[in-house]
Amino acid sequence: MIMNRRQFIGHTAALAAAGLGPRLFADSSENAESWKKTLAGHRLSSLDIQTVQLNWPRLVGKNSRLDVHGRGVRETICRIRTDQGASGWGPFLADPRRAEEILPPFKGMPVSELFDPAVGILRPEARPLDFALHDLAGIILNIPVYRMLGSQGPQANPCYSGMIYFDDLEPPDNPAGIDRVLQNCRQDIDFGYRQLKVKIGRGNRWMEKEAGLRRDIEVTKKIAEAFPGIAILVDGNDGFTCEEFLRYLEGIGDVDLFWIEEPFRETREDYEKLRAWLEKNKKKTLLADGEANPEHALIMELLRDGLLDVNLYDVCGYGLTQWRALMGQLKKMGALASPHAWGSALKTNYVAHLAAGLGNVVTIEGVTCTSEQVDLGRYELRDGKLVTSSAPGFGMTLKIG
Repeated sequence: MIMNRRQFIGHTAALAAAGLGPRLFADSSENAESWKKTLAGHRLSSLDIQTVQLNWPRLVGKNSRLDVHGRGVRETICRIRTDQGASGWGPFLADPRRAEEILPPFKGMPVSELFDPAVGILRPEARPLDFALHDLAGIILNIPVYRMLGSQGPQANPCYSGMIYFDDLEPPDNPAGIDRVLQNCRQDIDFGYRQLKVKIGRGNRWMEKEAGLRRDIEVTKKIAEAFPGIAILVDGNDGFTCEEFLRYLEGIGDVDLFWIEEPFRETREDYEKLRAWLEKNKKKTLLADGEANPEHALIMELLRDGLLDVNLYDVCGYGLTQWRALMGQLKKMGALASPHAWGSALKTNYVAHLAAGLGNVVTIEGVTCTSEQVDLGRYELRDGKLVTSSAPGFGMTLKIG
């Protein structure tokens, strides 16, 4: 979910007016004032744009909507420096061609006029630098970002593998079958995951409807059988109708699901039907939505009314400052969060700081990556939990100049 300038101002103002703004999560007032004074001693001096390659441990196949995802992702990042020699970096949340117009208005400006540790970015024009400014502030203050957010959650949080796709269908001329999916599950368990998110919805595009539904059911049941004690999450990427998805649930029988993600394009009527089915069948499965082109008012209504449990707005698409503001509203209504992080270990690590800083994150989307250009820092996946780095900023460094 990406907001324009008017939406950013309006949404943040509405949260503040309701007493739900980001200052709920500030560190002590003494620290906050001291931190602002320290940031005032640094002025922005330069910004450069680069790309970094993040590699996945294997080929990632199709989901219900998209073709083969490949073997990794290339991220556009920005690095900002100050006149005192400090630097921070993060994803550049704008068209890279806009980079030359972003810095000039801010050059020479004290960091404290752009960023408040108790809030995040202070100007909507600085939104493309949201993560870089959080990182920079943490480095200047010599604290991890999660401390800036309040250290309200545990440093180690449940983390699931988001990488179990339709790999049974690859390669098209000689499909590997379900054994390949099970191999990939085993690899991710060996990495340290104890939760697996399994893509379903093969009948939406890649198989005939009935055959696809049967395969989804078979894959789910075989994973549950092969890996007892491992929590299963399923993600349909809006590839079902409500009726089709209820048939899937009937088909998997007594297999317990930790959560259901985006089974169909969200409507109140369909989520009422799904919630009623879960209650009738005494299933405690969490319902998660909001990743793909969310309608904010509807998502918040469904969360408020208990038809959804977990908000999935993308951590970068929505932005860290906006997530800081939103979390209080979710807490007040009893809703959980798990910001979408697919594609990049950078995003996984950003969510880890949100979880450790604000709490209320039920689980983190894990994306196993390696990179020759980024030191991904001291984040340890230990028996199903991701331990957040306590190094300054986000604790990740660039290996490129």
